[in-house]
Amino acid sequence: MDRQTEFVLRAVEDRNIKFIRLWFTDVLGFLKSVAIAPAELEGALSEGVGFDGSAIEGYARVYEADMIAHPDPGTFQLLPWRTQAGTARMFCDITMPDGSPAMADPRHVLKRALKRAADMGFTFYTHPEIEFFLLRNPITPGVEPIALDGGGYFDHTTMDEGTDFRRDAISMLEQMGISVEFSHHEGAPGQHEIDLRYADALSMADNIMTFKVVLKEVAVSQGIRASFMPKPFTEHAGSGMHTHLSLFEGDQNAFYDATDELRMSKIGKHFIAGLLAHAKEITAVTNQWVNSYKRLAWGGEAPSYVCWGRNNRSALVRIPLFKPDKASSARVEYRAIDPACNPYLAYALLLNAGLAGIEKELPLPLEAEDDVWALSDRERVALGIESLPRNLEGAIAVMESSELVAETLGEHVYDYFMRNKRSEFDAYRREVTPYELRTLLPRL
Repeated sequence: MDRQTEFVLRAVEDRNIKFIRLWFTDVLGFLKSVAIAPAELEGALSEGVGFDGSAIEGYARVYEADMIAHPDPGTFQLLPWRTQAGTARMFCDITMPDGSPAMADPRHVLKRALKRAADMGFTFYTHPEIEFFLLRNPITPGVEPIALDGGGYFDHTTMDEGTDFRRDAISMLEQMGISVEFSHHEGAPGQHEIDLRYADALSMADNIMTFKVVLKEVAVSQGIRASFMPKPFTEHAGSGMHTHLSLFEGDQNAFYDATDELRMSKIGKHFIAGLLAHAKEITAVTNQWVNSYKRLAWGGEAPSYVCWGRNNRSALVRIPLFKPDKASSARVEYRAIDPACNPYLAYALLLNAGLAGIEKELPLPLEAEDDVWALSDRERVALGIESLPRNLEGAIAVMESSELVAETLGEHVYDYFMRNKRSEFDAYRREVTPYELRTLLPRL
């Protein structure tokens, strides 16, 4: 028994924990859990807990349903909103009965990509800027939601309900060991942003899943709702999850080069080139819902075109220049990803796209120095700037021919994801929308 396992068993006894929730995600990124009693914990840590994988979206067919959830003791945390009966959680790795990893487990997909990076001598770190909306109750399907406040970018008012919400949410995140860098009101009414302090990609994916649960729990406790839907309002910008990416070789930032004009190493430039080369292929995963493309079509700081720039927020990939001479701060920002993605799959694809650029030594294209949205189609063509897929159907079509996506996700996840997204878009395409009823029904 290792020290972390011993710590978990001792903590459960010392803190009078009554329930231990075992967390994992399905292929689309929805959180699943099973609760066990303290008496079952030691057995669960040593042998895992069996469950019916065929009941989980994308996991298994009915004739191969038996799966085992193995709690990761390094993810043990108390749930601070469960105060009446002490409750803790751990994330799980999913295996088959023979001990082999379950190919449908999104956590395993990311672990596989991280092993590839480790074999190349790299550790992958991420730092997400998570945007979300706070909405008033009730949320009724088919009825436009009501934003909690009328604030704008960086607004601060003492009577702002969102300010109190962010304080309470951040306090709870900190109690769970999730470090927050800063928070603020975003540009749209009811829209807020909380940035998590950088961590290794696996820990961060776990943190993002925890983040969503915490914010929804805090919101419900205050009689409101938190939504990670990419674009709930037609007239306002949507929510993204801009993610800062970096590779480290031991304690050294592999992206930093003090002699370069950009302070960016060859490895960093190849990584960016890989992201750009595979951007269209991975968009169906980083932006996996039909609604995701309403955000990307908005313009402004929502990227729609495959390009990079320094301090250019219209670009898909940005090199931040906040602290250009600080080696540890060298990073690239991928701006298309939204908070409704499955972070395990999205981070695995971003990593492998960048690593492909390093392996192939792809050259960095010319920098986009202008507002890409302000350029004409002809000007973008002349500059060699391609468009991201315009809708989920287009994203699926590009993904279908991608070897990188297929290899990263694995056959099982890839096939399920493709089938699920085709079905989603087909259902969306058949739907008669309020727009059609409003503009066409009175005239036709």
